[in-house]
Amino acid sequence: MMPLSLLYCTVMILRREAYGSGLLKAYRIGKPVIVIGNLSVGGTGKTPLVIWLANQLARKGIRPAVISRGYGGRAKSFPLLVNAETRAAMTGDEPAMMARSLGCPVVIDPDRVAAANWLVERGLCDVILSDDGLQHLALGRDLEIAIISSDKIAGNGLCLPAGPLRENKSRLKSIGVVISREKKSALTAFTMDLLPGECSRLDNPAMRLPLSAFWKSPVHAIAGIGNPEGFFCSLRTAGLEIIPHPFPDHHDYTPVDISFADGLPVIMTEKDAIKCSEFATRNHWAVTTRVEVDEGILIAVLEKIEEFDRNG
Repeated sequence: MMPLSLLYCTVMILRREAYGSGLLKAYRIGKPVIVIGNLSVGGTGKTPLVIWLANQLARKGIRPAVISRGYGGRAKSFPLLVNAETRAAMTGDEPAMMARSLGCPVVIDPDRVAAANWLVERGLCDVILSDDGLQHLALGRDLEIAIISSDKIAGNGLCLPAGPLRENKSRLKSIGVVISREKKSALTAFTMDLLPGECSRLDNPAMRLPLSAFWKSPVHAIAGIGNPEGFFCSLRTAGLEIIPHPFPDHHDYTPVDISFADGLPVIMTEKDAIKCSEFATRNHWAVTTRVEVDEGILIAVLEKIEEFDRNG
């Protein structure tokens, strides 16, 4: 895989240089664009950060909107405005989760420029948040935010297909805000942590329990995310005795996947719950995610929005 990895890395560098020199056109859409992504495949917490940032901006009186590719969705017509009733099978799990968590527009389209223009033309936002859009260079951006799992970035440090990196580690030097999931990082002063909150029952979301309610017996833990072990570790740290069931990221669940004969509670991530709610029972619970983020990240975003407004 090494020759292919070197070829891939070279193509990504040349592609970025082509956009930077104007050989390939990056489109500006008349509103500030904040791109949130990472350098590696798999999950680092992009979507929870997008939700946190959108909520923080809304509290400041700024109207955010989120655009996403809609990976894993089956929609045929774009741009597609996602709402709380839109089925995850059409949009992909992450846009559906964001639409149900936020009070702002969420639009999916493989063409992110088209999605952003659709929102701006209708006057629906003051700022665009592009979820997992770091490598989608056709959309001009005012600030890039990258989340890294640790200073080692990921795995063996090689680009696809020999390793997990979408771009070489040196790309971090050109990114405005780098956030580490490690509390102490030599690469950045910004950190972020994802902590388990309370549990809501899938068949009745108004029914909520603290995680401590599940201390008395083992529970089945389900995760179809980029880093299932991170979710399992958070549950163990919270004091739960778990029977782990990892699935591939964006897994398309069936009732068999989440049904167990022993009658023990089944706990899963919010992202998994989006796709399981239609056939869940009173035994299935979703763990909400509590995000702890350095306030300096919000300050950096607000400064870019103010700079955009000043320069027109």
